[in-house]
Amino acid sequence: MHIVVCVKQVPDTKIIKINPKTNTLDRRSAPAILNPYDAHAVQEAVKIREKIGEGTISVLSMGPPQATAVIKKSIEIGADKGYLISDRAFAGADTLATSYALSKALERIEKEQPIDLIICGLHAIDGDTGQVGPGIARRLDIPPITNVIEITNINSEENTIELKRKIANGYQLIGTQFPCLITVAKEINEIEYSPMPNMIKAAIYEPIIWTVNDLENVDRSQLGLKGSPTIVGKMFTPPKPEGGKKLEGNSDEQVKQLMALLEDKKGLFFG
Repeated sequence: MHIVVCVKQVPDTKIIKINPKTNTLDRRSAPAILNPYDAHAVQEAVKIREKIGEGTISVLSMGPPQATAVIKKSIEIGADKGYLISDRAFAGADTLATSYALSKALERIEKEQPIDLIICGLHAIDGDTGQVGPGIARRLDIPPITNVIEITNINSEENTIELKRKIANGYQLIGTQFPCLITVAKEINEIEYSPMPNMIKAAIYEPIIWTVNDLENVDRSQLGLKGSPTIVGKMFTPPKPEGGKKLEGNSDEQVKQLMALLEDKKGLFFG
């Protein structure tokens, strides 16, 4: 079985700031990390390989040359090899252009070794759209299953997989055939400590880097800014919610204060 995990380098959103002049994320204000959801995706690929007793795990990322760091981190978790597509032609891509570029890279990987399963994190913590995974599946014409929290069964002989996904009002059990693409939530596993051999391998590993010229049948008008029909008009930090009001006095006085507050806020509750 060949599993490919799509990973992304993102700024640590616990630290990052917003540029007040451009209304965009100031990516220089925070260290770059492996998108946490993607880390769970790599970990799940490792669990699948352990469960079926064989398989190859590749990771794929798009970004600047320094994005090789997240590939090395994926190798540390347990991936076997990694690919980075890096070119100025990819710069400024929205989710539509990103899914196109990654699908073209996946097509080349497919020629080297057929792909059975593609795993993506549920979403990236910098964009929070959850669109890239399904976008890749649409372009490759394979079924996508999103928000997966458990892989309940894999039958490598029959090329089938059964999954449990979280939906708004409960859970859904789905079965499908390979090849397919899934996006995973954090609940699917716990990130394990990396064994020393993996850490040593990651330290010396050199990812395979492709430019746009290394991909086949690419429509450059669908890459980068040219291929991105969406833009971020404005980005801002939402205002902090107002603190609660403490009611004081005896019970009768507190009831009067509460009724006065409800009367003042009735438009919020009753329109």
